[in-house]
Amino acid sequence: MAKGFDCATPLTESTAAAFKRDGYVFAARYLVPSSWKALSRSEVEIISNAGLQIVSVFETTANRALGGRAAGLSDGATAMALAAQMGQPAGSAIYFAVDFDATPTQMATIIEYIKGASNATPNYYTGVYGSYSVVEAVYAAGACSRFWQTYSWSGGRQSDIANIYQHRNDITVNGIPVDLNESYGAEGWWSIVPSGYSLDADDANKIIGFLKAGYETANDEQGKEDFHRLANELRKASGQPEE
Repeated sequence: MAKGFDCATPLTESTAAAFKRDGYVFAARYLVPSSWKALSRSEVEIISNAGLQIVSVFETTANRALGGRAAGLSDGATAMALAAQMGQPAGSAIYFAVDFDATPTQMATIIEYIKGASNATPNYYTGVYGSYSVVEAVYAAGACSRFWQTYSWSGGRQSDIANIYQHRNDITVNGIPVDLNESYGAEGWWSIVPSGYSLDADDANKIIGFLKAGYETANDEQGKEDFHRLANELRKASGQPEE
């Protein structure tokens, strides 16, 4: 089991480091278009360099899933483009939120929304965030493969299939409002720092300096291209943007 949180407030270097010190493993953040709560590329670097994993969640409005398949296709395409901008690797997950107390009569529309989002995000695992009933219904329909349940509207029930479980809402930790979560594997989280390996940015830049000298003395374009590629690999390994 891993300890995590979700929040609307963007993380800074100091808050990300504080959560890491407190034993948190992942932070769920909003992969959405321009908004005060939107994940940014610079925040991706901050979270990754702090040693935390990122869980991507798409939510523009709480009841957006009631737009059905058309809304899911549109949101999935938007999420796909944003994930590429953030550097989110293929094979990780994007969760689409159903952030309200869905009724049985709404489930068919919600399922079509998630199916649409899944169809529009072929490079990623698709997940749903919602109540026990939503998670169970979407799972039964085979609409997606990752499941994040909130205790809200769940009547004390917890799904056996949930990859992530949100068990407490609206508290303040390290100076920002958060919801608390725990996870059980196959969450689809991600980082731009390779798992199990971290290269200090200062060390990477020292090596890049030597590569730059080689680049400047290379006599052919292929040689220059190789030096440039290797420098960017070091930048990625140390959580820095490519050039």
